[in-house]
Amino acid sequence: MKFAIIRERKSPPDRRVVFTPEQLSRLDLAFAKAEFIVESSPIRIFPDSQYASHGIAVQEDVTTADVMIGVKEVPKEALIPHKKYFFFSHTIKKQPYNRELLKTILDKKIELYDHETITRENGARLIGFGRYAGIVGAYNGFRALGLRDGLFDLPKVESLPDYAALKAQLKSIKNLLPAINIAMTGNGKVAGGILEILKELEIKELRPKEYLQLGQLKNDQTTFTILDVEDYYTRKDGLQPTKTECYNNPELLASDFMKFAKVTDMLITGHFYGNNAPYLFTREDAKLPDFKISLVADVSCDIDGPIASTLRPSTIADPIYAYDAQGEKEVAFKTPGSITVMAVDNLPCELPKDASEGFGEMFEKYVIPSFFNGDKDGILERAQMTTSDGRLTERFSYLHDYVYEEQTKL
Repeated sequence: MKFAIIRERKSPPDRRVVFTPEQLSRLDLAFAKAEFIVESSPIRIFPDSQYASHGIAVQEDVTTADVMIGVKEVPKEALIPHKKYFFFSHTIKKQPYNRELLKTILDKKIELYDHETITRENGARLIGFGRYAGIVGAYNGFRALGLRDGLFDLPKVESLPDYAALKAQLKSIKNLLPAINIAMTGNGKVAGGILEILKELEIKELRPKEYLQLGQLKNDQTTFTILDVEDYYTRKDGLQPTKTECYNNPELLASDFMKFAKVTDMLITGHFYGNNAPYLFTREDAKLPDFKISLVADVSCDIDGPIASTLRPSTIADPIYAYDAQGEKEVAFKTPGSITVMAVDNLPCELPKDASEGFGEMFEKYVIPSFFNGDKDGILERAQMTTSDGRLTERFSYLHDYVYEEQTKL
């Protein structure tokens, strides 16, 4: 079986790659029945010459490969019929902007395996860039704080060579942080990345109950707390929800986040927001006089959703804007009384070397072996979205109306 690492063609350019040269070299030695080639790319974080120096063939034409492996969506016109493809398709939530992409995949009889669908049997994702989204998003939040309040001037992550350099920058601001309260949300890989940054800055952690008491105390240090779904949701009947109810029965829930918003200066989001779950805070909540949050690093970045101040994604080039709660509109960064917003939706792109290395380690461990061990753990079976004869698999049959909505309306 021949595997090709394909060129990233989406704009703006993405320098990440699924496998580093060292990882491909290891795989080439480990699997005698596998052949690995790389499509030439002028933008990849690892240049063609590095792959070639590790004995990996670099080619302009990779159409002879059986399996195409990329990071971001492949443009419709670049898709090769009758191949297997791995990339983030951004279709499993019925995203309208990629409906035609999935339809083209079916029309071209391509087997699609979305990186998001590569999971354990219990549904937990096995691979992803979440950790690095959390790392870069939290760093960007502190960068916005420093720029807004004139405290320090951290460089953009994209200007740094790697994670080690990012941590060195954080070391320089440890003693410059103001006495503020920081709430972070989530418990997965994204939240883990956020937590790494907070620990790197040696910020004092409080349990949620301790954190809520800060409103009654004079705060003389920087603190943070970690909030999970059962902390900021309550049941409509007033009872305490279980975590299972929070994920599976959103209709039972109401937001209880305002009790945290009254004592929080900076919010860093790393949660997963499920369909039909209550918003954390609404536009009306943000207008209340005791709503204290003045900076949101929205790593989760659900647009016009659970975080009312996130009106749109921001960009790596222009990562910060502000939200006027009373006017319910975007305003210029540093507008007095506004909520500062960092909502970049492709954060791992800013740390392409480390993000690629971490992603490749997981793909090397879980995915490639599945092609040669009879898929004994069912990883490929669970991940496969479309078949070689142009159909959705049973697991993803719920996407049928989404793909063919125009025909359904006729």
